[in-house]
Amino acid sequence: MKGVLLVNLGSPDSPTAKDVKPYLDEFLMDERVIDTPKWLRNIIVRGIILQTRPKKSAKAYAKIWWEEGSPLIVLSERFANKLKTHTKLPVALGMRYGSMTIKNALQELKAKGVDDVLLVPLYPHYAMSSFETVVVKVLEEQQAFFPEMKVTTMPAFYKNPDYIKALSESIAEGLKDFDYDHILFSYHGIPERHIRKNDPTRYHCKIDGSCCKINSVAHNTCYRHQVYDTTEMVKSYLGLPEEKVSTSFQSRLAGDPWLKPYTDFEFERLAKEGKKRLAVITPAFVSDCLETLEEIAMEGKEQFKKAGGEDYKHIPCLNDSDNWVKVMANWVNTWETENTLPV
Repeated sequence: MKGVLLVNLGSPDSPTAKDVKPYLDEFLMDERVIDTPKWLRNIIVRGIILQTRPKKSAKAYAKIWWEEGSPLIVLSERFANKLKTHTKLPVALGMRYGSMTIKNALQELKAKGVDDVLLVPLYPHYAMSSFETVVVKVLEEQQAFFPEMKVTTMPAFYKNPDYIKALSESIAEGLKDFDYDHILFSYHGIPERHIRKNDPTRYHCKIDGSCCKINSVAHNTCYRHQVYDTTEMVKSYLGLPEEKVSTSFQSRLAGDPWLKPYTDFEFERLAKEGKKRLAVITPAFVSDCLETLEEIAMEGKEQFKKAGGEDYKHIPCLNDSDNWVKVMANWVNTWETENTLPV
């Protein structure tokens, strides 16, 4: 019997340092997030970051926490529940980190008789610290506890026409009655070394401004290429003026170079260039979360206005919008009947 496993990032159980600390420990100790030798990762994460970050992160979570709980969890649950009304297949939701474990989600599917699972990482783009770590974790749990299950992974859907249509229409709705000077597509940042590490050719990805435009098999796992592709396709779909659109990267850690330009620097640059009304969209996420609601919607607005901007609008993620639910339902139902996946 077929079933669907949706997997998103995860969240601490509460906006307190006590609950944030184990969540951050699990997240940052993932070798695909901080890809250093384990002994060094231990020093960086447990010896340095976890000494101060939990309190700071807890304050940030508290600013965006909803009465129902973590926005990312609540929105993911709403999406999963809506999806269930559009398909006959059992649907379970798990998180890569935190208490809503992938193992429990697989157990839920097994209890319903599922032995053929469609894994849907809720990330449009391929990155080792998001899409790849979900796939690896699911397969580890499946092999250890559910060897009778077959798992098929939905590929990164960043350029699927139905996804681009849903994303573009969501952005168009967000831009209604907002006379923008500029639209910034802000994607989650990753270290430049992750791009090179995921390059199967070992030579194509130079991050020099041109390699992403030269066709290569490396693009199948190149996050940078994929996010720029998303920006271009949305820009084309909506007919956005070239000079009013740009792409940047947020949420970096100190240390090695991360993908540029940095979003916080762009807020300052755009304001100083005379852009007074800025719209920001975060397409690396399908569900609003700490990185969109606090870092972009709150901190970003403050940074832009401090630099001289006047009006600022954060456009929500797809979340549980009906269009997005219908797109996913169509993919799921096509897989059920035809064994094909979106490309």
